[in-house]
Amino acid sequence: MKRKLRPVMFVGTCSDAGKSILNTAFCRIFLQDGYTPAPFKAQNMSLNSYSTPEGGELGRAQAVQAEACRIAPHTDMNPVLLKPTHEKSSQVVLNGKPVGNMSAKEYFGKQNNKDNLFREAIAAFNRLQERYNPIVLEGAGSISEINLRDRDITNMRMATKAGAATFLVADIDRGGVFASVFGSIYLLPPEEKALMKGIIINKFRGDASLFEEGKQILEKLTGIPVVGVIPYFTDIKIEEEDSVALEMKQNSYQQGKINVAIILLRHLSNFTDFDVLEMDSRFNPYYTNNIEEIEKADIIILPGSKNTIADLQALHFNGIARAIVRAYKAGKKVIGICGGYQMMGARIEDPQGIEGDTAIIPGLGILPQCTVIGKEKVTLQSQFYFRDEPTTVCNGYEIHMGHTFLIGNATENPVAFLKDGRKDGYYLNDSCWGSYLHGILDNSVVLNHLAAGLIQESTRTFDYARFKDEQYDKLAEHVRKNVDMEYIYSVL
Repeated sequence: MKRKLRPVMFVGTCSDAGKSILNTAFCRIFLQDGYTPAPFKAQNMSLNSYSTPEGGELGRAQAVQAEACRIAPHTDMNPVLLKPTHEKSSQVVLNGKPVGNMSAKEYFGKQNNKDNLFREAIAAFNRLQERYNPIVLEGAGSISEINLRDRDITNMRMATKAGAATFLVADIDRGGVFASVFGSIYLLPPEEKALMKGIIINKFRGDASLFEEGKQILEKLTGIPVVGVIPYFTDIKIEEEDSVALEMKQNSYQQGKINVAIILLRHLSNFTDFDVLEMDSRFNPYYTNNIEEIEKADIIILPGSKNTIADLQALHFNGIARAIVRAYKAGKKVIGICGGYQMMGARIEDPQGIEGDTAIIPGLGILPQCTVIGKEKVTLQSQFYFRDEPTTVCNGYEIHMGHTFLIGNATENPVAFLKDGRKDGYYLNDSCWGSYLHGILDNSVVLNHLAAGLIQESTRTFDYARFKDEQYDKLAEHVRKNVDMEYIYSVL
């Protein structure tokens, strides 16, 4: 039996420093070394979420990290999830279930709220620690937001409570690494600085040996060792945590590929639904709200949204709704996932004002259906059969609020037949359908259906689960080669 390791935590000098990726790497490294690791992030703010086998909801990043550990995701890995619904408001998901909406002022301004949530986070961490070894914690944003220190439940306050050996991750690619590292350490009180065991310089371009003098300067300035310099990489494919990554994915039409225009919504959620399209060489996916780029595409996908009504209003206002309808009438493939599926109907109703002040809004009018937004949230992992493929079991998951029903004389024509007896989605024809199932495209049978008629070689078996597992191993090797693992184990 492996010795019990101290919890380890990765915090950042800024957002997008690479904490999630390093957490994922160390989850796989510890697994490879014979331990039973599990990820943990006390509070996550993201529209990219995932369903657990028990029907809870957690941030997608922790689900990815659990996958790297080869364990099922559990809400204890991310007890507090904030899902922005408006400019100043977020849905609060506690231990996998929504408990209401709060403005930022309400969330950060009421100490009782944060104390209660922190107690829940500590309880979740303790439950995890009883089952796994070690716990790999992730911070959020920057540890230098000293105005929020007393109310922060994610960074050094959590590290202190967990007694975690903590490593500061800095993104050298964005510049200012000396100031950001020194400033982050300098602003820590003594009891928190005592937890800081190392500095990791991330996203280094070029010959890392050239930074040897820089390491020495940082160690002299901070009194903390630089335990790794991680080279920048583009050849390892790991799901990104949040929509910052979308800025890098707004490419455009490519000749000789199946071009997939994914509508860039303001409240776009679960964009990882489309990562598989980047891995399959038949497709060229791009995120866009440019009408010309939309009309050039072979396939148009309406993705999920955390505020479906607000995003639908924007599509009507900026002319994208008309462009999608024109593309559908011209025979282009038009697909809707979750909120995008709801948008494709005749109308969306929100009688309880859950998403805002608009009680009813016309949809795109493509599918013969209506959706009523409700308070009950569906969060499920689902196995299903796609259309007329009863021999191939597919996997997906559901996260949605709202009930969709057929109108007029329409008869049901499901996209998916779920193994629990339910039916999902509406299949208008080979070029147009919608589904509530996130991850539906991760299945080869669905990808082949999407490619059919658009490229000569349209049938392929792409094992996305196996591909992702190989990427975790590649990431672990990349990080292991560039950090002092002997030192890291010595402080655990």
